[in-house]
Amino acid sequence: MKVRELAQLVQGKLVGDGEVEIRGARTLEEAGPGDITFIEDEKHTKQLLTTRASAVVACESLPVNGHVVIQVADPLLAFVDIVRRLDGREERCPVSGIDPDARVDPSAQVGEGASIQAFAKIGPDVVIGRRCRIFSGVVIGRGCRLGDDVTLYPHAVLYDWTQVGHRVIVHANAVLGADGFGYRLREGRHVKVPQLGRVEIEDDVEIGACTTIDRGTFGETRIGAGTKIDNLVQIGHNCRIGRHNVLISQMGIAGSSRTGDYVVVAGQVGIVGHIQIGAGAMIGGQAGVTKDVAPGAHMLGSPATPERDQKRILMTLERLPEIRRDLRRIKQHLGMTDGET
Repeated sequence: MKVRELAQLVQGKLVGDGEVEIRGARTLEEAGPGDITFIEDEKHTKQLLTTRASAVVACESLPVNGHVVIQVADPLLAFVDIVRRLDGREERCPVSGIDPDARVDPSAQVGEGASIQAFAKIGPDVVIGRRCRIFSGVVIGRGCRLGDDVTLYPHAVLYDWTQVGHRVIVHANAVLGADGFGYRLREGRHVKVPQLGRVEIEDDVEIGACTTIDRGTFGETRIGAGTKIDNLVQIGHNCRIGRHNVLISQMGIAGSSRTGDYVVVAGQVGIVGHIQIGAGAMIGGQAGVTKDVAPGAHMLGSPATPERDQKRILMTLERLPEIRRDLRRIKQHLGMTDGET
C-alpha cells in the first residue's frame, strides 16, 4: 500500500511523499526499506535518527527529521491498525448462527447476530445477548446471563448462574464461578462448605487465559466495570474488585478482600483474605499484602510496605556486606571478639 492510503486508514496527517510504497510493518529496530514503523515518545528519538524504515507513525510533537511521517494522536493504536491491514489480519466476526455441532438447550435464549461455534455447550435457562461470539468448546452452565457483544474464547467455562455484562472478553480456558476454597475441620476431617453464590462480571471487563474467579459462598464475587485481568490470575470467593483495576499475571487475591477503583496489582503479588486496598493504590511485583492498603499508596516487598520505605530497606540490604566488614574492623580495633557485643 502507499503511505497516503495508510494515513487515510488511521485518519492521520501525512508529512512527506505519500506515494512511497509500503510492503511491511516492523519495529524501529527491525524496519528496513519498504517498511513502516512507529515511535511512541521522545525516549526513542535516537532510534528514529538511525532507522532505515521508509515511513514512520509518530505523534505531532516529535521532529520529522526528513522522514515520511503519519502524525496521529496515538501511534501505537494506529500502528496496530496498519499491521492488521498489511498482514490481512483485520478482525472478522464469525458468521452468526448456531453451528449444528453445538449443543444449545431448548430453553436458552440466543440474541440476534450471536455466533455459537461447534462443540460449545449452552445449558438450560441461559440468556445470550446480541452479537455474542461463543467459540468451540465453551461451556455455559444453567441460568447464566451474557450481555451484548460478549466474546468467550475456546474452552472458557462459566459455572451455573454466572452473570456477564456487555462487551466482556473471556480468553481460553478461563473458569468463572468454580467453588470457592472453603472447608471446616470436623472430627479430624476437612468438610466442604457449600458455595452457593455466583460470579458477576460488569461491563467492558477482559479476563485472561487460564484465570479463575471463584463464586461467592452465599453472595457474589464481583469484578467491576472496565477492569482488565491478565492470564493466570486467581480471585477468591466473595472478593469485590473495583472498576478499572489492572491485575497482572500470576497474582492472587484471597477470599473476601476488596479493591477500590483504578488499583494496579503487578505480577506474582499475593494478597491475603479480608483486607481492603484503597482506590488508586499500586502494588509492586512479588509483594505480599497482609494489611489494608491506603488509597493511592505504592507498596513493595514482602510483607508489603510503602515504596519509599522498601527502597531504603533494599539499599541497606545491598550494603550489608560492607556494614559487616566495618563492624568487624571496629570490634578488632576495640579488642572484642565476634561473640562479644
